[in-house]
Amino acid sequence: MTPTVVLHGFTGDAGTMEPITSRLSGPVDAPDLPGHGPGPHPADETAYSIDAMADGVLARHAAPFHMVGYSMGGRVALTAACRHPERVLSLSLIGASAGLLDPEARAARAASDDALAAQIEGDFEGFVDRWMANPLFATQARLGRDVLAAARVQRLGNDPAALAWSLRANSTGRMRPLHHDLAACTMPVALIAGADDEKFVAVARDLADAIPTATVHVIDGAGHAAHLEQPDAVIAAILATQSRA
Repeated sequence: MTPTVVLHGFTGDAGTMEPITSRLSGPVDAPDLPGHGPGPHPADETAYSIDAMADGVLARHAAPFHMVGYSMGGRVALTAACRHPERVLSLSLIGASAGLLDPEARAARAASDDALAAQIEGDFEGFVDRWMANPLFATQARLGRDVLAAARVQRLGNDPAALAWSLRANSTGRMRPLHHDLAACTMPVALIAGADDEKFVAVARDLADAIPTATVHVIDGAGHAAHLEQPDAVIAAILATQSRA
């Protein structure tokens, strides 16, 4: 059977994608991306870039496969699909972008992420608390205190030095923008965004203008991490996309 590769977001790990992986039929490959999970972590800082992670994912399977990516993992998945569309049967992106075209915006984002990386190295627990308080994730409060407490424990289980390397290397400000490569994504594509995540709903609609095979799925009652808040609706969009392959 055809496997589905499922890629988590920044500060997450394979386990954070369980609402997706547990609902998929067939083989599932959900790796911990470099800098995340228990390790061991690469000693070469270049291994943490979006391009290097995309290469690593592609190397995991010889035959074509389905891909699902959330946020940072979505940028990895989109990079892999744009670079080698013949290897990807379908692509489902949750709250993901193609990077930043404007050089000034890229420089500003890289500087911002460098500052966050310094916070990770200097006060990891404080960083995790500030990260979880980001308005981007505010809607996750509806998941309840126990779920949020478990998410905090998971994030604190990452290695701060490796996580800081990851943030510096795979910052949206440092990744190669993919806007001019999107037409290469000829496989069925799902662009999934929570209705409460207005920024990424707009990003999804912009991406759909450039990807002829894309369908936008706006998920009611969800924010950035739509797969956590409304997993049934998200998996329905993913399965519909895979069925088109």
